[in-house]
Amino acid sequence: MDTDDGFDEQIHAPTRLRICGLLRPVDAAEFAVLRATLDLSEANLSKTLRALTDIGYVRVTKASSSSRGDQRRTTTVALTPEGRRAFDGHVAALRRIAGDLGA
Repeated sequence: MDTDDGFDEQIHAPTRLRICGLLRPVDAAEFAVLRATLDLSEANLSKTLRALTDIGYVRVTKASSSSRGDQRRTTTVALTPEGRRAFDGHVAALRRIAGDLGA
């Protein structure tokens, strides 16, 4: 649940925060790249992405790959506009909290 100060409990969990952080500067990323970068199992990443999708922060798209000769599909993950706003607000809230520590 998010609060007025921008802190978002839905994003704050470490794996969710890392996913959003990786997706923020790009239009989208392939599932396989996220899995390898985060060193997560497919099941763990899928479960986490499902949670972010359910709250509207992430969009997952499956499509045929033009670079593959087989029928396998690639899975692409992107932050939604709502997800970008939530992540940016959460990062701003963390900066305010850190600033309050007298750093």
